[in-house]
Amino acid sequence: MQKHDAVIIGAGPAGLNAAIALRKHDLNVLVIDEFPHLGGRLLGQLHEEPNGEWWNGIKEAEKLVNEAKALNTEMLTNVSVHHIQRKDGAFVVHTNRKNYEAKNVLIATGAAETANPIPGWTLPGVMTIGAAQVMTNVHRVRVGEKGIVIGVNVLAAAIARELLLAGIRLHSLALPINNAVTDEQSHPKMVMERLSRIAHLAPSPLLRFGGKFAKYKWAQNIAVSFYPKKGINMWDVPIHLRKAVKEINGTEQVESVTMVDITKDGEIIPGTEEEIPVDFVCIAGGLYPLAELAAVVGVPFKYVEPLGGHVPVHNEKMETPVEGVYVAGNITGIESAKVARAQGKVAGLSIAFRMKKDAAIQKEIEKAMDEVKTTRDNATIQFHPEIARGRDDIHAQFNKYLNG
Repeated sequence: MQKHDAVIIGAGPAGLNAAIALRKHDLNVLVIDEFPHLGGRLLGQLHEEPNGEWWNGIKEAEKLVNEAKALNTEMLTNVSVHHIQRKDGAFVVHTNRKNYEAKNVLIATGAAETANPIPGWTLPGVMTIGAAQVMTNVHRVRVGEKGIVIGVNVLAAAIARELLLAGIRLHSLALPINNAVTDEQSHPKMVMERLSRIAHLAPSPLLRFGGKFAKYKWAQNIAVSFYPKKGINMWDVPIHLRKAVKEINGTEQVESVTMVDITKDGEIIPGTEEEIPVDFVCIAGGLYPLAELAAVVGVPFKYVEPLGGHVPVHNEKMETPVEGVYVAGNITGIESAKVARAQGKVAGLSIAFRMKKDAAIQKEIEKAMDEVKTTRDNATIQFHPEIARGRDDIHAQFNKYLNG
C-alpha cells in the first residue's frame, strides 16, 4: 500500500488550498471527497458583497482546482471515508473504494445543517436551505415555484438571495414555532440580535443604518416590540420576527403552511392562524461542524457555542492533540469560505513543516496565520459575534492538552 505524505479528507476551499500548499513543497498528497465534483460548498455560493463585487463560488472553486491540477495533485471524488485508523505512527484511511495509508491526515469535512422539526416536515417539497442552494446553483434544478423559508439567520438570508437571483419566488422568511428543539431560533429577541450581523448586507440604506443600533440590547427590545406585522422587506421579501410557521400542510407534497402571529417572547397569539399557499419549504436551522471523523481517530472535543457546537480541539496552526492529525475549515467552527481557504493554507504548511522541519516553512506558517486573522476581520458575514472569543477558547484548550 502506497503511503502518502498526507491524505486530505474534503475537497472544499480548506482541503484544496491545503493540497496546493503541500504540493508546492513537493509532498505526496491525496485529496478525497464524497461529492461528485471538487469544490465543496463553494459550488453553491453566489452573492454580492458590500463593495458591489460578486462572489461566485463556482469560479473560486475552479481557480483552486486548476491550481491543484497544475501541481499534479491527486484528487478523487465519489469516495466516502468511514474510518481512520492509527497504525505504527501513521494512519489508514478506510473508504468505500479502498484503504489509503498516510503519514498525516487533514480533516476538512466542513459543516452540516440542523433541520428544525415542524409538523409536516417529512412531506416532499420540504428541504434544508443548503439543499435548495445546491439544487439551484450546482444542479440547476428549480426547487419550486413559490416557497417560504423557516428560520431567520445569516445562512437563510444569504441563500434566500441566491434563490431570488435564480428567479424563484419566496413568500417570506419566518420563524419556526417554539418547541424544545427550535428554542433560540424561535425567540424574536434572540433572532434580532443575530440579524444585526447582516444588516450591512441589506439593500436599503435605512435598514443598514438601523443595523448600526441593533447591536444594543435596548434597541433590540424596542425593535422587537414594534416590529411590523407585515415584516420588513429585504430584496422585496418580508422578513418576519413576529410571525412563525406552525405547520406544513399537504397530502402527497407541500401545499401550504400555517402561519401564526407571536408575541415578542415567541408565544403563539390565539386566533391568528393563516394558511399560506406554497409548493416548497426551506428549513434554515443553522450549521454545525461535521466532526465525526475527528472523533473516530481520537481527537478530543470541546463545546464552543460561538464556533457552532462541538469542535475538535486544535491550535492556530490547525494541529490537534493527536500528532499527525490536522483540521481546517468549518469543522473548526462556522465561518466563511474565505476563512476556510486561509485555514487550509495554514494546515498544509503545518504538515509540510512536520515533514521537512524547514525554518523557511515556519515563516510561511506565521504569515499564513496572519492572513487568517485578516480574512476573519474583513469577513462580510459573521456567523457569530463572539467568534474571536470562541477561537481563543479552543486554542486555550489545546494548550491544556499539550501541557498535560
